[in-house]
Amino acid sequence: MNNELPAIRHVYQNHHLDSTRWEGFQARPGDIVVSTSYKAGTTLTQTIVMNLLFPNGDMPDTVSNLSPWLDMRLAPLDEISAALAGQTHRRCIKTHLPLDGLPYHEQVQYIMVGRDPRDVFMSLVNHYGNHTPEFYEALNGLPSRVGDALPEYDGDIHKLWHNWITRGWFEWEQDGFPYWSHLHHAKTWWEFRHLPNIYLCHYSDLRADLEGEMRKLADHLGIPVPESRWPHVVHACEFETVKANPEKVLNEVFDMAFVGGGKTFINKGTNGRWKDVLTEAELAQYRTAMEKTLPADCAAWLESGGTNG
Repeated sequence: MNNELPAIRHVYQNHHLDSTRWEGFQARPGDIVVSTSYKAGTTLTQTIVMNLLFPNGDMPDTVSNLSPWLDMRLAPLDEISAALAGQTHRRCIKTHLPLDGLPYHEQVQYIMVGRDPRDVFMSLVNHYGNHTPEFYEALNGLPSRVGDALPEYDGDIHKLWHNWITRGWFEWEQDGFPYWSHLHHAKTWWEFRHLPNIYLCHYSDLRADLEGEMRKLADHLGIPVPESRWPHVVHACEFETVKANPEKVLNEVFDMAFVGGGKTFINKGTNGRWKDVLTEAELAQYRTAMEKTLPADCAAWLESGGTNG
């Protein structure tokens, strides 16, 4: 542990990301920022936070609209900024940035969600493989793109694995192509987990004991939920509930971005599917990547969980 505070060390700009969009963000005391690399429980955690903030079932919009992805370059920044400025309730903002690309505010609460990288990859296959031609055109055709276009998935899962686990998109990363690094993301948050406003939770823990983890999170964030409302709040966040009613969580952008819309985006929510896909040689690549990027305790947590590291 050290006495340093997080600082921006890299600018993240590619087909999806633009970390400079945070430069104009006006933080408020009590703001909540939810961060994952991707496919690690972002939407689940946003859904949890928003239902904790609106335990009476009176959420005024979808989770995605209320909790926007600020660094997503495809979304009009002026619209997102205006929507956030107009919110009078406690705010929740989504990011896929590592901590070394994100402005740090001591009055903001940060939630980072971890997940076994092999499970992240299997979820990414569904995500990447179901993008629509319209999404590629919108994403890659936006004039502000820095760097190469997002290549289309060719359906070769083993080729995708090789690139994803051995090649970074940014020069300071070792994995994550053609998106960005899951391992570097985890490392940047792990290094500052001792700070009182940084909370690490794990997808496996959320799936194993949703109510217990939600109660811990509510306590950490200082969000009071009437005891009589807990059954409703937990039910609203269960995977099966969200899968059956994606329109309550996701906005219309998901219908444009994915074949099948929200029902495709919210896929299986399960772990361990990699066991039937990855070969021993590919798992050796995985172990090499983990050892290269992560300290042993961070690697162990990323694989198995344990709230807040």
